[in-house]
Amino acid sequence: MSLRYLQEAVDANDKDALIRYVRLHFGDGDEAKGKSEIDKSWIEALKLMMQPEATNREFILQTVSEKDDATLAHLFFQLHFYFVQKSGEWIHDGNL
Repeated sequence: MSLRYLQEAVDANDKDALIRYVRLHFGDGDEAKGKSEIDKSWIEALKLMMQPEATNREFILQTVSEKDDATLAHLFFQLHFYFVQKSGEWIHDGNL
């Protein structure tokens, strides 16, 4: 899928096309595997949220309130890959 396809999907607010792109990208061309990759990151994040350690909530709120949307979007993807890698079931080569 090309960047043109992706931009057209954004312009048309075609959510199905956008999520399909993400699933295919994360799944190395396999949409079902991509869904599994997305699920892994959510599971790892939720497991950590259930631990009783203190969370630096101020840092989170400050980051979200002070950073621009594009930076937060990049952070979102970095965190996704971080949590998938943490799951121990990393299918990618580690390079973004």
